This record gives sequence, C-alpha cells and structure tokens, in this order.
Amino acid sequence: METWVDVAEVDSLRPGTCRTVEAVGRQFALARVADEFHLIDNACPHRGSSLGAGTVDGLHLYCPLHGWAFHLGTGACAERPDKPVRTYPVQVRLGKVWANIGTS
Repeated sequence: METWVDVAEVDSLRPGTCRTVEAVGRQFALARVADEFHLIDNACPHRGSSLGAGTVDGLHLYCPLHGWAFHLGTGACAERPDKPVRTYPVQVRLGKVWANIGTS
C-alpha cells in the first residue's frame, strides 16, 4: 500500500546535508544530494545511532557513531552488506519533500 506523506520543506535542507524527520510517529533520515532527496530509516543497524545526525559524502551517509557508510539510493552498508537500511521513494512537489513510507 502506498502512503505518501509530507516530510519536509525543500528549503529546510541544504545540499550535502541530512537531518532527522518524523512522519506518522516514526523517524527517518532525510538527505539532500544536489537537488535530489533521499529518505532512509533513521536507526543505524549497528547500535541504533541516529543516521539523521550523520555526514553526507556523495551518495553515502555516514553514521555519526562508528562511521558505517550507507548508500542513499539502495540502503546498502559498505562495512556490513548483511545490515542494510530501508530506503523510501521520494518526490518533490510544490516546494515540499514527499515520501512513500508504505512501500520500499
């Protein structure tokens, strides 16, 4: 089932940064790479650290606790391929970032 929700204003995130956003009682990490937005689960599978507090480098988001790298497009973890995070489709509409949190 598709569930599209408004997660942020486009202008609330500069290119090359990320932050934690909340929607329907859940937390996600929202990253901006140039003019593209990426949404993944917020909790790092290693120790539960907030990925929204991490660092963006290209298409990778680095966990602030131990530096695990997650590919923003696929959710794959470079250090532990068996520990990916879930990614979500996003769209920009009328100055807002919308995410489909009902499917991956």
